[in-house]
Amino acid sequence: MTAHHDPAPSGWIRRLTPDRAHPPASSARTIAEATDLLGSRPVAWAVEVGDELARVITREVPELGGGQAPFETLRMGTEAATLRALLLLADPAADRAVPEESLLGDREFARRRLGLDKVLRGIRVAHAALTQALMAACQERTAPSERAEQFRRISELLFGFMDEFSSRMTAEYLAEHDRWLASGAVAREEAVRAILDGQPVREESARELLAYRLAGRHLAVVAWCDSPTADTAADLQRTAAELLHLRGCSSVLVLPVGRTTLWAWGEPHTSFPPAAPGEYPYPDGFRFAFGSVRQGVPGFRQSHEDAQHAARVVRLNPRGTGLAVDYPDIALPALLCVDLPALRRFVGDELGALAADNPHAEQLRRTLRLYLRNERSLMAAAAQLHVARNTVTYRVKRAQELLGHDPASRLPEAMAALEAARVLGPAVLRPEDTGSQDDLRHS
Repeated sequence: MTAHHDPAPSGWIRRLTPDRAHPPASSARTIAEATDLLGSRPVAWAVEVGDELARVITREVPELGGGQAPFETLRMGTEAATLRALLLLADPAADRAVPEESLLGDREFARRRLGLDKVLRGIRVAHAALTQALMAACQERTAPSERAEQFRRISELLFGFMDEFSSRMTAEYLAEHDRWLASGAVAREEAVRAILDGQPVREESARELLAYRLAGRHLAVVAWCDSPTADTAADLQRTAAELLHLRGCSSVLVLPVGRTTLWAWGEPHTSFPPAAPGEYPYPDGFRFAFGSVRQGVPGFRQSHEDAQHAARVVRLNPRGTGLAVDYPDIALPALLCVDLPALRRFVGDELGALAADNPHAEQLRRTLRLYLRNERSLMAAAAQLHVARNTVTYRVKRAQELLGHDPASRLPEAMAALEAARVLGPAVLRPEDTGSQDDLRHS
């Protein structure tokens, strides 16, 4: 790469370009302000490096991860810190304050009861990775005679910035921890966790603390957001409570678990059908997994366990379910996927070539499942698929050829495998390959 002389202290910063584009995790305002000062390509580079820093941190300190939503919160912080580092290198007089996006993640770590030592280790890991990325980029974009001075500037500026960053993050973590303790949230969370762990509980005391009756019926929900913003926590709590009320629940208990996840329970008094996804304005990125309605203290725990199983199904295949999923609708796949490797083998053994992850196999699986579910009625399956009876006949015959046997001879196993494939999709199917395409080409 051709070297250039930089008229500015670190003019090479403005020539940074990403290897590939990533969607930013920071707010539109943060990205716009940084773009005005640095240019679009250096900002895109910072977004890419912020993503890589988050991945390095979760590898080195796994406790700071914990799923897509916590990862996005972490990425928001690493991206904002990378942008601030670039601004300081481009202009040493730039604001050194810790970005608000980084503080949001810090507060979540405190609420999730992650130790401060793990947060500080994450900062040290990010510091080392960011230093390495900046020095590698500097080496590509500066003349050999300038590199020693630029490396010195990178080291000094990052050391100072990260020192202030660590101090501010420590103070914010401790302040959030104190706020959390003072709010009574810790007592409520400990009471709920004790119930979920099956510990003995005094129902009257728990009712006073939680403002929620344990003796009645319970409908649990696990809710989370895959695309967190500054308002995620409040919006998630409000939406979960509204959905429980729509399902006939009079009283509601909402327990935030970090900034991007919550557990909630409602006491249903009337039978309302679940609202269809199109009937409720779900905020972007929000997902809801409902348990079954169950009774008493054991039911409080069991409905939550159902909701957790349903949430696992959604996370395994987000496209296979709606924005809100009910455990009774996916109970069989939820139970089967407890041992996911064994389920993959089972689906592959039962479905053979039909276990391929491609549209042709999916069409045959759907037709065969409806045919078997309707007691092998061609007319009923054709009506549900909105196709001609002859089309169903052809597809069923083709599916049986690929199976190599009549599915009626192993009907429970075939239906279980087809249902798992329908709900879990790529999580249990074989990746598409040339062989499977050739087998299915004429279906």
